[in-house]
Parts: sequence; C-alpha cells; structure tokens
Amino acid sequence: MALVQIENVSKTYQTGEVQVTALHDVTLSIDEASFVTLVGPSGSGKTTMLNLIGCLDKPTKGKIFVGKEQVDAFDRRQRAAFRGSTLGFIFQAFNLFHVLTTYENVEYPLVMIKNESISKRKEMVLKVLESVGMLDQKDKFPDQLSGGQKQRVAVARALVTRPKLVMADEPTANLDKKSAVNVIRLMRAMRDEFKTTFIFSTHDPGVMEEAEVIHALEDGRLLDPKHSPTFVQEEKK
Repeated sequence: MALVQIENVSKTYQTGEVQVTALHDVTLSIDEASFVTLVGPSGSGKTTMLNLIGCLDKPTKGKIFVGKEQVDAFDRRQRAAFRGSTLGFIFQAFNLFHVLTTYENVEYPLVMIKNESISKRKEMVLKVLESVGMLDQKDKFPDQLSGGQKQRVAVARALVTRPKLVMADEPTANLDKKSAVNVIRLMRAMRDEFKTTFIFSTHDPGVMEEAEVIHALEDGRLLDPKHSPTFVQEEKK
C-alpha cells in the first residue's frame, strides 16, 4: 500500500528575474515500510523532493499525498502540525543541541510536540536509545561523541515520536565510509523494527548499494528505473 503518492509535481523557484525549475512533472509512489533512496548529482532535485514530501515547501503544481492527507493543500500551521505528528527528519549536520545530553536531545521532540507524561517520555527515550545502541552514552554531550554516534542519536531523535515516515537528506555526508554504511544499516534495522518508511538522498555509491529501492533524478526529472543512469554507473566504477 502506498504511503506517499506524488502526482505530476513540479517546483519552480524565482531567483531575481530568473525562474529555475527544480522538479519537472514528477510522478512517484512509495510504499509503506519501504527503504528508499533518491540518487542524483548536485542540483538534480533530491533535496527539493524531500522538502516537498516533508511539508517544508509546497509544489508549484501537482499533488502530494502522505497517507490519506493531501499535504500540498495544507497551510503553514497545518504543515507544522503534520510534521510533528507524522514525520521525522535526519540531517547531514546532525543538528543536535550541544548544551543537551544524548538523552535530552532524543527527548526534545516529545517535550515540544507530544503531550506525554515524564515517565512515558523516559520509557520511549530509553527504548529508542537501546535500539540504536546508544543507551550507554545517554549522559554524554554531542561534543563527547564521534560522528557516527551523533548520527545514531539523530536517528533515535527522528524515531522517538514513532513517525510513519522519516526523511534524511544526505545523512552520511559527514561520515567516513565505515560509519556511513553502519548508519544506513542501522536505519534499515529501525525500519524493520518500527515499520517506518525511510526516504533518504545520497550520491555515495556505498550507500546506494545498501538501498532497497532507488529512484534516480537528473535535472529535476525522474529517470526511467529500467535504465541505470550515467552518474550511478560512473560512481560505482
């Protein structure tokens, strides 16, 4: 069953007197509990697509459904509420609060978004920290963690609210090769455990090999999946 349905979506930005089309008439379906990567060179439209699905932006034309909700029709307040209740985000720069411990960073979305008791929050945070192998680091601050550990905390934070969909824009860009593969495998394990759909972007060939479903973009257009795009062939050489 499809969780995300994108129908004839285009996105155009105005830069001074110049119009730049970041996506051209994209139609795409993503199933529940799937593990999907968007691949393509810089400027291909990967981040734009993630932003549209994640209710961080609106398409110029076309429709986007997440579950039963037509998210492109939401106003700003509705988009914010939907992000808090349904979506999770993982960033390449980790975006952890340096003054908060690992535990507090993961707890933060529950404090801001969900009306949970302190005891329930503790239960949820400890469970997800154990799942990502960071329970023994719960009292450490981000500056005391490695890059791979920080991204594990970011994965835990994205999952603690039990979202239906998690989006990650180049989540391994700041990691070494071994840590990058470990983080992607961790995300896939979390998909298996929580049945959460993951959509992430990358241009890393090592990460591409870990994906289950690949959608390739080039110049804002979704490429035919039957044809291996040139940039993917070049990266894997």
